[in-house]
Amino acid sequence: MPAMEVNGVAHTFITAGDFERSVAFYRRLLPFLGMREVADSPDTYYCVGGRTGFGIRRPEPEHAGQRFVQFRVGLHHHCWRARERADVDALHAFLLEIGAKIVHPPQDEPWAPDYYAVLFEDPDGIRLELNHVPGRGLFDTPTQRVGASLDARTG
Repeated sequence: MPAMEVNGVAHTFITAGDFERSVAFYRRLLPFLGMREVADSPDTYYCVGGRTGFGIRRPEPEHAGQRFVQFRVGLHHHCWRARERADVDALHAFLLEIGAKIVHPPQDEPWAPDYYAVLFEDPDGIRLELNHVPGRGLFDTPTQRVGASLDARTG
């Protein structure tokens, strides 16, 4: 029996190698996802919505210009959960409109029953995803498991 159950993710912060370029990207993306800006300063851009927060920080000067490496220690990718399957398609169309790098267009995935997602990158190459899983997905039953498929190095 767990001691408690967390109530979601309060916030995720990333550090951008090219802060100005990344903030320009996130100023378009995050409001499209229904998140509202609560901080915009010379070193931080931060939005909240959907019971989470997402922020971008300026790097220390010695790290400026560096790019994200997905399998380096640290963040692998960030995924938002969509309320509707059509939201994944709408985001994909928006990403094409703004010229974002698409890793894969909306597609069904094996990670949970009816998992549907688009995978893309921000200007620093940080992998981002929007998925839709009907109902509560893996939360519906304690016996549902993903298995070894998470070990694949494709996303």
